[in-house]
Amino acid sequence: MPEITKRRVGELQRGVFKILLDQPEGLRAKEILARMEREVPPTEFEKMSYPRNPEMRRFEKMIRFSTIGPVKAGWLVKNQGCWFATEEGKKAYAEFPEPEKFAREADRLFREWRATEAAVPPVEGDATEAAATVEQAEETAWTEIENYVRAMNPYDVQKLIAALLRAMGYHVCWEAAPGPDRGIDIVAHNDPLGTSGPRIKVQVKRTADAVGAPDLRSFIAVLGEQDVGIFVSIGGFSKDAEEEARTKETRKLTLIDLKQLMDLWIEHYGKVDQGERRLLPIRPVYYLDLRE
Repeated sequence: MPEITKRRVGELQRGVFKILLDQPEGLRAKEILARMEREVPPTEFEKMSYPRNPEMRRFEKMIRFSTIGPVKAGWLVKNQGCWFATEEGKKAYAEFPEPEKFAREADRLFREWRATEAAVPPVEGDATEAAATVEQAEETAWTEIENYVRAMNPYDVQKLIAALLRAMGYHVCWEAAPGPDRGIDIVAHNDPLGTSGPRIKVQVKRTADAVGAPDLRSFIAVLGEQDVGIFVSIGGFSKDAEEEARTKETRKLTLIDLKQLMDLWIEHYGKVDQGERRLLPIRPVYYLDLRE
């Protein structure tokens, strides 16, 4: 078996960072792995499949394993199938242009992290393969969940948001009937009678496209001075819409994209009504993860 050199590990690591440098919002791991084919072409050895997992080539698994060090060094974040380069990672990319030195610095910081975790043994051998397999399974699960939500009927997405609000302790007093969008889909309060706190108005967009500033302004126009607005967009928000929300001082406004929606759904799932869980049924899977 060819030796996997420190230089090669560094080439793979820096290849990932080069792809992510101009992606402030990160990229899906699947997209990064596809781009790595061009950025750091695999060797003949790396094109081979793992005997225990014929569906995964050594190239993909080596990339996944090589990024464990940068993650523990604080250079790279992996979250729900997306990878992000941190500011520290971007600085390291500039400071250590030589692949082997880049890899050794990541290893040094990894060892420092591991030294503070007395119960964590080195990740090597079969554990290496397991770590990459688990990571791939997590990414697949998130992709399936996102595809499911994006394919949901718009009215079911609205019901999902209402169920979430109830699980979070809010009292939903009104939900729009199926039909043309009139700007408000849900109205909720902090108490059953609506006598305390602001009125909460929610608009839900299930479209794949990001919501822009014009749509956001239309929503803001239906908010009263004492209202709190929540805009849920499965397709996310454009940069100008996010800027509009940040600079709006006369209205209280919260933007929720698909990732934030899933974080909230998972966090409050235990309090979601049993009958409403069918809208997006999920189940946690626990495993021994010595990388944490």
